[in-house]
Amino acid sequence: MAGDGASAAPRSHLRIGRIGRPHGLAGEFKVEEATERTELLEAGSRLLVEGLGEREVDVSKGSAERPIVRLEGVDPEQMRGRALLVARERIELSDEELLMDDLIGCEIPGVGTVTGVWSGPSAEALEVDGGRVLVPLVSDAIRGIDIDARRIDVDLGFLGLES
Repeated sequence: MAGDGASAAPRSHLRIGRIGRPHGLAGEFKVEEATERTELLEAGSRLLVEGLGEREVDVSKGSAERPIVRLEGVDPEQMRGRALLVARERIELSDEELLMDDLIGCEIPGVGTVTGVWSGPSAEALEVDGGRVLVPLVSDAIRGIDIDARRIDVDLGFLGLES
């Protein structure tokens, strides 16, 4: 999930992509900025379309890297750019997994507040205070994450931020 300044999803939902350009003449469209959880775009799934409400996926094809879908009652020409959201309770996580969206708003003592998550070529990075600092999501930098406490402990020395 890139720190692209896109509007945030309601806490009950997660953004999984946005309506891209139409594909063919049957109302299908390419899903842009799709997350790796493309199983949530399967036919029969229900998605929340930003500003429109919940819609069912009628058609799902393409690849994991380039999903193509058709949603009931959605004209991709008119709805292009709108966020596609999924209810959080539909997402199953293992004990070792976390949602990048849950890191936004966490406090990093001595650094600031996480305002976004950037995907880089070798690792994701936490954007702090609007990009003032980027903290790589690697074990050398991150000591611990406590989602319930909304706190991320980092190695300030590794980041070059120790006084």
